[in-house]
Amino acid sequence: MNNFRAEIQTMKQAPLDAESTLCHWRVKQFLEKLNRQPHNKVLDLNNCALVATDIKELIAILPLLPDLQELDLSWNDFVGGALQSLTLQFSHTQKLKVLRLNNCRLTAKDVTFLGEALEVIPYLEILDLSWNNNIGRNLSSLTEKIPKGYNLKTLKVTDCNLTMEDGKSLAQVLNRIQWLEELDLSINKSIGCSLKSIAQELKYVPGLKVLNLHMCGLKQDGFQCLDDAFQYLPELKKLEVSCNKDIGGGFQNSAAHLAHLSDLEVLDLHQCCITEEDMAVLTQIIPLLSSLQELDLSSNKSVGLSSDNLLSRFRFLPKLKSVFLSNCSLQQNSFASLAEAALHLPELKILDLSWNKCVGGNLKLIVKALNLEAELQELRLSSCSLADKDLACLALVIQDGPLAKLQKLDLSYNHHISDQGWATFYQGLGALEQLSELDVSLRPTSRCDCGEWFGKLLAALLKLPLLSELDLQGWVLSKRQQKQLESFNWDNKRNVRFDS
Repeated sequence: MNNFRAEIQTMKQAPLDAESTLCHWRVKQFLEKLNRQPHNKVLDLNNCALVATDIKELIAILPLLPDLQELDLSWNDFVGGALQSLTLQFSHTQKLKVLRLNNCRLTAKDVTFLGEALEVIPYLEILDLSWNNNIGRNLSSLTEKIPKGYNLKTLKVTDCNLTMEDGKSLAQVLNRIQWLEELDLSINKSIGCSLKSIAQELKYVPGLKVLNLHMCGLKQDGFQCLDDAFQYLPELKKLEVSCNKDIGGGFQNSAAHLAHLSDLEVLDLHQCCITEEDMAVLTQIIPLLSSLQELDLSSNKSVGLSSDNLLSRFRFLPKLKSVFLSNCSLQQNSFASLAEAALHLPELKILDLSWNKCVGGNLKLIVKALNLEAELQELRLSSCSLADKDLACLALVIQDGPLAKLQKLDLSYNHHISDQGWATFYQGLGALEQLSELDVSLRPTSRCDCGEWFGKLLAALLKLPLLSELDLQGWVLSKRQQKQLESFNWDNKRNVRFDS
């Protein structure tokens, strides 16, 4: 009797197994055609150049993937206009947690269909619709359909041509997505006037960890409302308000609560037209951000005129890993203050001092002050008016070991260095065994023949096993030198990209 029941069960199971095998085969065949690996929980078709027939096949196989959790169709133009048919299949993929549709040429109707589909994918946590211009003026078709208490944790709409009305519709939905952790509205210049409304509603997303408002047309009144919202965002870790020039001059009245962001790790204020008055406020606030790991003040020229106190107080930020001060018009006093503070930055990994002319002739102040415990990985010194003595000092520090972990070094656009200066530098370059990128390009308007240092550069390359990119733009290579570079890759089985 037991044997008979077992046989019956086997007969019932056989068609199911056969059907499962067929489904797996169809999915595998579709993915192999696109040179992608099958995975029952992840379907990554990013930048696959999908055509209309591929979209039809995709629609057919979605019901065969009930365990699908992540779907990425980004950078496929033919997805645009086809979202109705695709979203109709979402009822078969109710476990979906991640949906990425970057740069898919979505239409206004696509936005509507996506909104209607949200109710059948209740576990969605990440929605990325960036670089779809038609979302602008149509975002409400999506936001109005978001159910109350929806589980969404990440919403990205970078460069979607959002309007003031789109901003208002987003503000109205924040109280329905209280689990939101990341909001990216970057590169939507017309949304600035509605950021005041958005800021006022951020109190409904207390778990927000990342807020990206890069190049959003933020005004001083919106920035002031944003500051008021900080008191409700105790978990914020990354704040980016860069390239919002109109907030410059407004920090005195708009930064009171910034100091209370005790968990903030990344603060990006580059190109915000920060004034000397703003710097006085930031000098008091930034040293209080004890968790800060990355600070970008680049392209704010007033930083260099009034940053002595702020830079010297970096010593109170021992967790700093990345400091970006490019094009800040640093003066010798402020540069010396930074050098002194560098002694107290044991975790520093990235330092960008590009386009600060005062570095030239004074590089020794910073490279000799680097904390011995620090393991600097990236050093950018482009267009710093470096001289021979700067490169000689850099070569000595390389030999002594504090830069042993350096992976990227940018010395481009420093045209005051002589052939002898370059030769001295290249002679010790081989000690940077972890170096992967080196840029020694000249300005686009400059053209110089490679001097005697070229042989020392070739010798150094043999000691740099990880180097994959060498930029030599502006240097004129003879045919013999070009052949030597080509032979270097061939003879050493390397794939160094020489850009000259």
